[in-house]
Order: sequence, then C-alpha cells, then structure tokens
Amino acid sequence: MESDYDELDRRLVHALQIDGRAPFSTIAEVLGVSDRTIARRYARLRSAGAVRVFGGVDPTALGAFLWFLRVRCAPAASLPVAEALARRPDTSWVSLSSGGTEITCVVRTESEADSEALLLAKLPRTPRVEGVTAHSVLHAFYGGPDNLVGKLGSLDEEAIERLRPPPVPHRQGPVRLDDSDRKLLALLATDGRAGFEQLSAATGWSPTTVRRRMTELREHGLLYLDLDVDWHMFGMNARTLLWLSVAPVYLEEAGQALAGHPEIAFAAATTGPTNLCASVVCANQRELYRYLTTRIAALPAVTHLETAPVIRTVKQAANRA
Repeated sequence: MESDYDELDRRLVHALQIDGRAPFSTIAEVLGVSDRTIARRYARLRSAGAVRVFGGVDPTALGAFLWFLRVRCAPAASLPVAEALARRPDTSWVSLSSGGTEITCVVRTESEADSEALLLAKLPRTPRVEGVTAHSVLHAFYGGPDNLVGKLGSLDEEAIERLRPPPVPHRQGPVRLDDSDRKLLALLATDGRAGFEQLSAATGWSPTTVRRRMTELREHGLLYLDLDVDWHMFGMNARTLLWLSVAPVYLEEAGQALAGHPEIAFAAATTGPTNLCASVVCANQRELYRYLTTRIAALPAVTHLETAPVIRTVKQAANRA
C-alpha cells in the first residue's frame, strides 16, 4: 500500500498536521506546487480515507474522565462487541488485539457516577464479555494535539516555521458549552477544514462569531485540530499497545522518555494493574522487536511489560464532544 502514496502526499499530510486549517494556497506556496495540485491531492486522500482533518476535543477540559478499557471476549464475540462499542458516542480508538480475544478502547465519562455505571453495570452485563480491566488516564505524556505525523514528516524547519500558526494563549477558568457550541464541535469533528460560512449556517452565528468562539475554545484547551491518517503512507504497518509497570519514582521520567520516541503515537500514566500505557507504530514486527529491546529496554525501572498487537482498528477518533 505504501506505493499508493508519494512524497508530495506525505509532505501535504505533514503540513496539515502543523496547521489543519491552513489555506491550500499557503500549503502550495510552501511545498512549491500549484493550489490546484494541493486541492486535488487532498480531495483524493480524503475520499480514499487516507487522511482526515478533524476537530478534536479534550473532554478533561469539561471535567470529564478518560478510561482505557480492556474487554476480554470469546473470539467469535469480539467483533460484534467491538462494533457495538464503536457506535457509542463516548468511545474512541476501538481496536481488536491479542489475537482477537481482547477489545481495547478509550471511553469518556462525564462524572464519577457515569464511570461507575459503565464499569460496574453496563459492560460486565453485555453478553459474552468475559472480563473488563479499566485504566483511568491520569496524565497524557503524548497524544491529543501531538500527532505522530509531526515525528514522521519530512518537512524541514524553514517549511515548518512558515506553516506554524501563532501560538494559542491559555485561557483560565471553566468552559461551558451551549447547543450552538455542540453543533460547531460536531461539524468540526466530521470536517476540521469546514469553512466559516458552513459553520455559520450550522450554528446560526455569524462567521465572525464562529471564528471568535473557535479561538476561545482552543484557548481553553478544549478544541484542537488533529488528523486521522493511514499509517501505510509513512511505511508503518504494525500498531501495538504496550502496558508497562514502572516504579512510581521513575514514572514521570519514563513517560517523558516515551513521549520523545519517534515510534510513540500516545503515552499516558494510568491507574490499574499497570501504570503506563502507550501506542506504538512501527514498520513491521522486526522493527517492533528492535524498539522493545533498545528504547524500551533503556527506560528506567520497568518491572513489567505486556505487548498487545492491534489486528484491527474498528474506530479511531470520537465524533463528538
């Protein structure tokens, strides 16, 4: 599949990772091609499912909780259960791993009561679920607005600086969403490059109000731009989940080290049987072995390591706030 993509495709995706709403004219100028070429390339990649710019939401900015769930099923039941989880609006990154006997997903709960209902009542009563392990996300070291494309992309520093948007200042205080905010976020979750006129029609706000509100939501840390990417574009064919136990005194050091690894797409400290989890993307199993025996082996005070190769991704990013 890698041959389906070329260097311009990869450079375009890297440009979108830097600024998902950058005008095609700006990207074209930086990459040294025509506006029409960039627009045509993006349309082709988007329609093929190779890349999608979307508005991501950090639910913790609203006081919500994030959980990693490991759901064990009989092999024949795993796909139907995974598909049922994928249909829920509060799930993301629903994957089959461990030879198809385990489902891993990220679940957002709005309160401790919701967490209790999900973990203690709803999932264990789902037919053919044999067990659930829950890991509450305490701190993300890498992920969310930090996309792996930024590590894999080939644009040089000059091009990156020309594309980089102005930094967003942090806005203190709580953020509350009304119905128009939710319509805005729902449309951006589908298409992060939706125009202001389209967003205006969906929310009933003026384009100026839409632009201002998007800026406010980004300043509160609620809204960010992200990419769904076909990793084959960058020659990456193996995604693996890691569950590590690290001595608490070294947890911050190990998490920060993981975040800097070029293979890491996500890393977080969690509760549960292990205290550090990560998503690793490698070219193949040989490179995964090399990664485990070099970079992971060099982490301080790792007392336990479990690997779970992902054999199918049923759902990637969530679609609403």
